[in-house]
Parts: sequence; structure tokens; C-alpha cells
Amino acid sequence: MTTRPLEVSRAQVLAYRQNVGSLVERMPAGAESLRRAAFAGLQDSMPRAALLSIHARVAGTEPTTWEDPALVQLWGPRFSAFVVAAGDRALFTLGRYPDGDRRRRFAEEMAQKVAKLLDGRKMTYGDVGRALGVDHNAVRYAAPTGTILMRWDGARQPTIWSVPAPKIEPHEARLELARRYLHVFGPSTAEAFGDWAGIKPAGARAAFDALARELVPVRTPIGDALLLADDVLAIHAATAQPRSQGTDPVVARLLPSGDAYTLHQDPAEREMLVADRAKRDTLWTPRVWPGAILAGGELVGTWQRSQGKVTIRPWQRLTDTERTAVEAEALSLPIPRVAGRIEIAWDAG
Repeated sequence: MTTRPLEVSRAQVLAYRQNVGSLVERMPAGAESLRRAAFAGLQDSMPRAALLSIHARVAGTEPTTWEDPALVQLWGPRFSAFVVAAGDRALFTLGRYPDGDRRRRFAEEMAQKVAKLLDGRKMTYGDVGRALGVDHNAVRYAAPTGTILMRWDGARQPTIWSVPAPKIEPHEARLELARRYLHVFGPSTAEAFGDWAGIKPAGARAAFDALARELVPVRTPIGDALLLADDVLAIHAATAQPRSQGTDPVVARLLPSGDAYTLHQDPAEREMLVADRAKRDTLWTPRVWPGAILAGGELVGTWQRSQGKVTIRPWQRLTDTERTAVEAEALSLPIPRVAGRIEIAWDAG
């Protein structure tokens, strides 16, 4: 007997993601909230992007919150800088363990060389590369072994050090990484998971196949997908935020470049978030992405920061209430060294 796919609307998918992602109501400060904020990892390729992603989800975020002991920094999906929960290190490293023998050998050999060189010390990965006689970017390929952590403040090269390998099998770590991905992003496909995690298509499909009993078929506005069975009730109950009408309150968030909510490579996923092609092109640019403005449950523009100046570029005319909410968010950004001196500039294009 064929199971009829569950039908979900665009509004349900986006509302689900915003609810699960704590973008509707901030969580209280604390280690558990930081873990939840980093449930699918926080990309940190742009200096302090992870901090701003935390700020969008956790109350009381300060410029140093990203250094909380509950979090660690590492090279995660697609070898990008990520901040993840300390207890989830295995998922974002071993969960991406190479599938091919040659890549596995290279990763393990590089990890062993790095550990022997460092011998308990910390060094910049540039110095590590020079000492090993390799391009320093090659050091990143040891990251999926789970034995390398780093600290990168955005101004200089990352400092790295070796740690013991997590005590979990790579296969189990990958399955949990796939669960995390599906829980945060909602209905999706193995191909999209592979693109997000930087895993070969065959490995991504194998993970979804292994989770088959935990998944249900879903039909979305952009095609057939799969959803965790445990999340069916949540997506059914998801309610879109209303756009502001007059003086009605509105939730606004300034999401940084690479935030989980906008971190999509699939053109169809991007179109579901932003229907207008011209607007999409200003958010997902060929080079460095700007931040995204989320207000009333919809992406309504982009923003960028230069030191303490925050430039807001709305795609449409915002109500006074929406403008006030966006400005309040900008003024509350926990930007290191410029707290209390943020300047806001509106650019209508």
C-alpha cells in the first residue's frame, strides 16, 4: 500500500523553520539555549556571524557569548568555520567522515601529523602548514576525524589544537547529523542534505536510506521531500507570523551571512524563501552574501555592517512598526568594540 505524501504549504514550511529555529521568540540565556541555537551548527565564515546568529535566537547575547564553554569552534560542513555545541563535536566532524578509502587515509594521516607536531600546543594553521611542508589549507582535511578544534576571531589566522577523537562511529554520527538537518530545515531531500553537509551524494542518500523508518514523505511547493515523523505534528501546527498592520507588534531579526535560515544552495529552496528573482540576486550573491532581514515571518531586505555602521536595504516599503523593530534589532547587535555606538543607515536603492 502506497503512503500518500503529507501536503504542506510554503507558509507551514517557513513557519516551522522559524519556530524550530527560535526566530519567533528568543530563548532565555544559558547553556541549553546555546545548544539549541547551534542545533544544526552556526556558520562562522564571516567574522562573528555565529555570534549574530546566536543573538537572533538567545536573549542576553553579549560580544563574548560565542566563547562560552558550552560551544566550540571547528571546521564543519563544507570545511567552513562553524560554532557548534561542545557535546555535538562528533556530529559535525565524524558525521562528515570521508566515504572513500583514499580520502579517509589522507584525513587520518594529516590528523596524525598535526597531533604529533602540536604535541599539546596551539599554533596558527599557517604555521602548522609550513612546519609540515604543505599548503595550510590542507590541514582542514583532518577536521572530519574530529581531532581538531580552533579559535578564529576573524582578524587573524585560526589557532588550532588537537583533541582526542570522539567515541562514536562515523556512521552513527552521520545519521544524527542528518536528523539534525531535517529537524531544523524541515522537509528536504538527501541531495540537499549532501550539499549542506559537504557529503558526496551517495553518502547522503545512504544516510537517508538508513533513516527510512523515521521519515515520512512530504509534498512541498518545490517538490517531494522527506520529514522526520517526530516533526509532523509541529509542521501541522506551525502558523505564519502576520505582517505588521499599523501599530501591531512585529518580530524582526537581522540574520547574518550564512545563517541557517538562509543557508541554501538549492535554487528552488531560495525561490521558496524569496519569490522575486531580482531580490534573490541581492541576497545570494556570487561572492560574499549580505545579511538578511526577517520581519513578520518574511525576508524583506538585506543588511551589511562596516565597523559600527549598519546599512539596511529593504526590498519594499516597511510600516513604521516594522522600521522601528528593525532599528531596535540593529541597535541591539552585540558587535565587539562598538557596543552603544551603532549607526543605522537606510538605503532604499
